[in-house]
Amino acid sequence: MILGLTRSWSLAGYSIAAVVILPLIALIVQAAFPDEAVFSHLFDTVLPTYIANSLLLMLLVGIGSLLIAVPAAWFVARCEFPGRRYFQWLLLLPLAMPAYIVAYVYTDMLDYAGPVQRALRAAFQWSSPHDYYFPAIRSLGGAAIMLSLVLFPYIYLLARTAFMEQSSSLLHASRIMGCSPWRSFWRLALPMSRPALAVGVALVAMETAADYATVSYFAVPTLTTAVYDTWLGYGSLTAAAKLSAIMLLVIFTLVGVERFARRKQELFQKQSALNDAERYRLDGLKAAGAWFYCSALLFLAFLLPFIVLTGYAIEYFDQSWDDRFWQYSWNSLYIAIVVSGICLLLALILMFVRRVSPRSTDSLPSRLSSTGYALPGTVLAIGVLVPLTYLDFAINDVYDWFGARGPGLVFTGSAIAIVFAFTVRFLAIAIGSLENSYKRISPSLDMASITMGQTPKQLLMRVHLPLLRKGLLAGALLVFIESMKELPAALLLRPIGFENLATYVFQFVSDEKLEHGALAAIVIVFVGLIPLIYLNRSLEHTS
Repeated sequence: MILGLTRSWSLAGYSIAAVVILPLIALIVQAAFPDEAVFSHLFDTVLPTYIANSLLLMLLVGIGSLLIAVPAAWFVARCEFPGRRYFQWLLLLPLAMPAYIVAYVYTDMLDYAGPVQRALRAAFQWSSPHDYYFPAIRSLGGAAIMLSLVLFPYIYLLARTAFMEQSSSLLHASRIMGCSPWRSFWRLALPMSRPALAVGVALVAMETAADYATVSYFAVPTLTTAVYDTWLGYGSLTAAAKLSAIMLLVIFTLVGVERFARRKQELFQKQSALNDAERYRLDGLKAAGAWFYCSALLFLAFLLPFIVLTGYAIEYFDQSWDDRFWQYSWNSLYIAIVVSGICLLLALILMFVRRVSPRSTDSLPSRLSSTGYALPGTVLAIGVLVPLTYLDFAINDVYDWFGARGPGLVFTGSAIAIVFAFTVRFLAIAIGSLENSYKRISPSLDMASITMGQTPKQLLMRVHLPLLRKGLLAGALLVFIESMKELPAALLLRPIGFENLATYVFQFVSDEKLEHGALAAIVIVFVGLIPLIYLNRSLEHTS
């Protein structure tokens, strides 16, 4: 800690935190305003359905992702079978595939006019839907399956790490006491991994609550779609803020319940590196079963949608490779670059203040600034609209007072609103990346630098920055990818005539014409693979 830290640095940290949490504060204040017409109508008619569907969808996706991810994580972490080293990172690839694209691909295949049902009718001579039963893909259950296929890697990654870090001596002791591998897993390994699984399920539930595109495409009314429809359909910012506040209450309750459930759970074990000799060697049918399970999961969650997208992109390349594609790609690119730069700069200031400040309270700005990632895109968009709308009106009122013509919607009518929302949402990623990098820098370097007469600014520029290069690169990369993929906030905040790749693809999905947007979707997927390749390199060093 550096006693010579000037007040300006602390003031900068608190100022950043105040701006970042402004949308949340504005949302809560706006939700407190009366709105008898729209919200009362929603409350009396469809709001209970929205809430019930949201909670049920979160529950189903959480359970589905858990059931999918845990066996795969156990096979990869604790078993030896053909292809294990490849599956450990291949099973992360579904994270790069947007859920609404997966939903479209499977809907196209499984609908009444799709190839699966056509083949069934031809094989069994069925002539109409009354002759057989086929589950409806466009339903709440179908949406839960699609989201589970895309979101299970969150739980898989945490569970895999938890299984690998468990003490091998405990599992060996259970085997000596007569437990089969299955009983060792069920009675020892699974309970010890409960904290990681709980965190993974909470992450999946929050991502499910934040999803708009999939539930909208499947016509499943949830709180997310309600916020979107209330703002764009009814034009009521207050009603949308009230619905957003309900979503926040659901998410914060979920996080609170998860932490309360683990409040008294403590786990002490000796962690040791796992080598190949300590894994259960699977032979014969068991090895084939593990390989088949991981292969089927990879095929259904990533390879099949990717193959379909690639086919569409090749077939419709001439129609897709046009000026619009380049313009929307550029829009996505420059917004992602700007957001990445802003997030890195703000995160660097926040973490530097937290690092060198002698006051424990100076860690508060970085913590407050990390809350934006918990806000769903639609909720964040409403929170951003509230202060920026008032600011736009205030600017134009000042111009009117001087008898001049106002500039119009400077903030809400431009890409500034999108950049602000993305910065608030993804600043936590940059902070987390730099926090991990700062943990590897010895505090003695700070003391030595100050002893040699370095100012805080010189310490940051000459000592910290060179040592933070990898953390800065990783943070910039992750923020860039998330900015390229973010859809709900972009849909609500984009100015008239503005499209990026995510909104461009979603428009085609909504119109049942994904084949025309397949090339843009492929670009989004390939960009999303970059951090997974980076993560794969990290996994290979731990295996």
